[in-house]
Amino acid sequence: MHKEGFVQVEGGRVWYQMSGDVTKTPLVVLHGGPGSAHLSMRPLSALADERPVILYDQLGCGQSDRPTDKSLWRIDRFVRELATLRTALDLEKVHLLGHSWGTMLLADYLLTEPEGVKSAVFSSPCLSAPRWMADAMRYRRDLPEEIQNILNACEASGDTDSAAYKEASKAYMNKHVCRIEIPAEQRQARNAAFGAAVYNTMWGPSEFFATGNLKDYDRTSRLPEIDVPALFTCGHYDEASPDSTRYYHSLVPGSRFHVFSNSAHMPQVEQTDEYIRVIRTFLQDVEA
Repeated sequence: MHKEGFVQVEGGRVWYQMSGDVTKTPLVVLHGGPGSAHLSMRPLSALADERPVILYDQLGCGQSDRPTDKSLWRIDRFVRELATLRTALDLEKVHLLGHSWGTMLLADYLLTEPEGVKSAVFSSPCLSAPRWMADAMRYRRDLPEEIQNILNACEASGDTDSAAYKEASKAYMNKHVCRIEIPAEQRQARNAAFGAAVYNTMWGPSEFFATGNLKDYDRTSRLPEIDVPALFTCGHYDEASPDSTRYYHSLVPGSRFHVFSNSAHMPQVEQTDEYIRVIRTFLQDVEA
C-alpha cells in the first residue's frame, strides 16, 4: 500500500505519505528543522516491509501549505497538528520517531499524555536549547580561527544573511551535521522543500545561533514523566552531542541509548543500514 494526501490542520493543510500494507503498529516520523520537510527521513520507509510508515511535512514546508502568519510557528500548534493528523488518519496506536527539532515536538506531544503511543525514538535530540548551544560553542572553538572570526563578526553585526556567514557555516555543517556528500539533485530538492520562515522564526539564522522562540526551550526537568519505551540515538560527531543525548537518556526511566560511530546529525543518511537495523530492532523488542 502506498497512499498520500492532505489533512486540514490549524493554519492550513499538511501533506502525508503512508507506505506499507501490514498489520503491525504504524511508525509516524516527525522530521527536523523546524521546516526541513520529510525528505531526509525517507530511508525510514524501509521499515514499511513490516509496518505502515507515515511521513509528513509539517505546516510551512515541503508539500504542505506555507501560510505567512508567523503566529502559527509555535511548538504548541505543531503539537496540535500531530494530534489532528493521528485523528484524521485513524492512527489509534502508533510508534513515534522524532529527529532533531522533531524530538522537541515529540517530547511536548508525549507530555500531553496521548493514548495509544507504544514507543518513542529520540533521534539526534534537542531537548534543551541552552545545552545545544553550549555544545555548539564548544564545537565552534575547534574550527579554524578564520572561520570562527567570520561567524562571530557576522553574528555581532546581524549580518547572518550574508554569503560570508553561509560559507563559513559549511565548515561546521560538514563536521557535525552531515559528513558525506549529498547528490546535487537531493540538495536542490531539500532546499526547495525547506521552510525558511518557520526555521528563522522558531530557531534562528543557523544551527549554532538560536535567536527564535525555541531559544530557551528546555524539557529536561520533565523527561522523567515520559513513561513509554524510549530509544535515544545520535552520531559520534553529532551536533546533538553524545554527552547530551546520553544525559537525556538517563532522565527517561528504562530508555535505551545508541551512538552511530561514523555519523554526525544524519545517521539515517550517513549510516542508513545500521540506522534502520537499530530502529527495527527497538520496535520489534517493544512489540515482543
